[in-house]
Order: sequence, then C-alpha cells, then structure tokens
Amino acid sequence: MSFQVEAQAAYVLHTRPYRETSLLVDFFTLEQGKISAVVKGARSPRSRMRAMMQPFTPLQINWRGRNELKSLLQAEAVAAPIMLKGTALMCGLYVNELLERLLQPADPHPELYVYYQYVLNELLSGEDIELALRTFEQQLLQQLGYQFDVSHCVPDSIYRYDPAQGFLPVTQLTSSIRPFCFTGLQLQGVVAEQYQQPEIRRAAKRLIRLALEAQLGSKPLRSRELLQKYSTGNSARS
Repeated sequence: MSFQVEAQAAYVLHTRPYRETSLLVDFFTLEQGKISAVVKGARSPRSRMRAMMQPFTPLQINWRGRNELKSLLQAEAVAAPIMLKGTALMCGLYVNELLERLLQPADPHPELYVYYQYVLNELLSGEDIELALRTFEQQLLQQLGYQFDVSHCVPDSIYRYDPAQGFLPVTQLTSSIRPFCFTGLQLQGVVAEQYQQPEIRRAAKRLIRLALEAQLGSKPLRSRELLQKYSTGNSARS
C-alpha cells in the first residue's frame, strides 16, 4: 500500500524537466522537510500545475509514495506569489539553492521553515536584505547542527577559523591566513547577531560564507554567480 501525505504547507525550491511533459520538483515543506516529487504533465501548456510550480509561492500539497521520489497528487496556492525582483530575486534564488543543496531528504526543520518565510518577506520589503540573509544563514547552519563556539575567545585576541576545529588562536598573522582570521570581539558580535555594527556585519558575511562553503563542498553556488553578474551589469549601466 502506498503512503499518502495531505495538506502540507510547502514552497518550490527547484524544478527540472522530467520525461516529455512532467517536472521533477524539490519542495521545502513545513512538516516533512525537503521532498522531491514528480509532477505529471506540469510542462504541458494546458496544465494547471504549470503556473504553481514556481518559487516563492505558498502552496498546500498532497503526495503519494514511500520511496525518496514521490508523486504529487494535488497542489493549491494558499496565497499570492511573493514577487521578488532584481537583487531581491537573486537573493531568493540563493536561499533556495542553499536549502536544496544542504538539506537532507525528509528531514523536518519546522523552525527553519518559519525563518524561510521571514527571509522571503524581508526580501520583498527590501528594507535590509543583508540583515535578513545573515539571520537566515545563521539559522540554517544551526539547524544543520553547526554552531559557532566562541566561549573561549578573548575580545582582543585573533583567531583563525577552521571548519573542523573551530577558532584557533593566532600568534602570528600572515597574509595567507588573514582571510580566515577574526578578532574575538568580532566573533562574539556575530554570535550575538549585533548586526547594527558595520564591522560585525562584514565579519559575519565573511565567517558565514566560510562555514557554508565547508558544508557545500567544491561545487560553486550558481545563484551566487548570477548575483555577481547581475551586480556587475547594474554597475556598468549606472
């Protein structure tokens, strides 16, 4: 007997073609975490699913299947799509790619789901995109079981970040290790999310990127490349 799940809150993370008229879709769901499902006929011009299988649309979905790849039975939009544009859109795609790459299948993260909704709404408002991204990234790392331990860090000392060992005291700061180094004061500020201070924001961006890269491996984020191209294009036009 097949296993059926109904009325799950979800967002689309990523879609790709599957066979002639279908889609293979990665969803981020409130109760089941990341799941992958075949959406039959979704590439057909007459399919009602076609418009809904887009990022940033709050959905309620039903699916069937005991294996890792499910079959989507039904999907309904429960609210209007969150219409992101420009830099906010690039950042939204970046958030989706992080979830797609780092979450394990069927590993629930209901708290992270709430933070995902938060970051989308903050991207839509455009008031402080950088703050929203740092907050979400830090929550994502915590949900993955990775937290920055700065309990031994002294404010005036310098520490080198090592993903496997944490923060190691530095006695001689050289150019080769400088990109991986932080003061204890910076590290304490990042953990406390004191992002109203520009120095802490800069340190947080650098530190969190290093931590995420250690989790992601050698394959670069496509969304980050798109954001860099978008930013370069805007600079050239201005």
